[in-house]
Amino acid sequence: METPVISLCMIVRNEADCIGRCLSSVSPYVDEMIIVDTGSTDDTPAICKEYGAKVLDYTWNEHFAEARNFGLHQARGQWILWLDADEELGEGGELLKQLATEAEYDLFSFELNNYYGTEVDEHHIIQISHPRMFRNGLGFQFRNKIHEALNVEEVFGSGSQMLQRMGNAPVTLWHYGYLESQVQVKDKAKRNLQLLQQALSDNPEDPWLHYHMASECYRLKKLNESFQHTNRSIVAFLSNRLTPPSLLYKLKYSILISVGSYDGAYPAIEKAIMLYPDYVDLVFYKGVVLMQLKKFEAALEAFEQCLEIGDSNLAHLTQKGLGSFQAWHYKGMCQELLKNNPEAKKCYEQALMIYPQHAESIEALNKLKLKSK
Repeated sequence: METPVISLCMIVRNEADCIGRCLSSVSPYVDEMIIVDTGSTDDTPAICKEYGAKVLDYTWNEHFAEARNFGLHQARGQWILWLDADEELGEGGELLKQLATEAEYDLFSFELNNYYGTEVDEHHIIQISHPRMFRNGLGFQFRNKIHEALNVEEVFGSGSQMLQRMGNAPVTLWHYGYLESQVQVKDKAKRNLQLLQQALSDNPEDPWLHYHMASECYRLKKLNESFQHTNRSIVAFLSNRLTPPSLLYKLKYSILISVGSYDGAYPAIEKAIMLYPDYVDLVFYKGVVLMQLKKFEAALEAFEQCLEIGDSNLAHLTQKGLGSFQAWHYKGMCQELLKNNPEAKKCYEQALMIYPQHAESIEALNKLKLKSK
């Protein structure tokens, strides 16, 4: 029997509403589909089998990594591609087999686009480069009870050797799971909080557990708890002589802005930007804070810097638009506050050139037109 080139590995449970979309997008490009079902009571297994997948029953033990690793052990492919049921393979699927012939790399990251808000809109996404396809047989495993992650450093070691064996591929994934409708229906936040609390009782100083706890609390608008876990995560990283990841600072300053703690955010945010000068979200937050502190000229400089950085750096967890239409919109707001309406108009028009349906810029332009009459 010929060895498959690429095996798709997934874990599922009651995903009948979305698994067909996922498998339809990826099945033409893989040779084997291993689906671990952790207790579906709907048509999920039947739909998977319709696409030719091998469905394996697995008794759920509240440990995502162990369920994923069970699937990995059944996969015969030279390469493993892993997805979630609420994801869809976009552009670049036809490149997967070509990537599998690359001798230079053992792991590929794809562009992961997370929809957020009330509806599917390609301008309302959070983006990051995410490791999704790896060479089988090298010892890759998933770790963590929840928010499972690949043991990349375990396999590669840290530093330059790790970077040399990882490639970024022009392949796009779309994730629907953070849309408000999906979050409410599946009640994932409650489940995630319970699992994280259990994990934290076993590992109370784990920095990543505190980060994920902070993220879940933030989604539930429990901002005080979110801030506490964010700071505990930062302290835990520093205690281990590690630089806290950029997304922790994004979360920290997002919380401070949400609660209106502008003096608490500035000038402290400058230290975070010194660590990650190419992180457009942090520079954008700096601009927002300066604007709220009525430092409009300094805010304009920050938003101009956002435009220089742009939206394309996916090394960080980035909100699309902060390096493009949102930066133009906020420049327009600053110009208005400086009583420079002609310049404000140009800024709003630039925002709409990039995103013609941007409601805030449309509204701002209409108000300017009324003022000029």
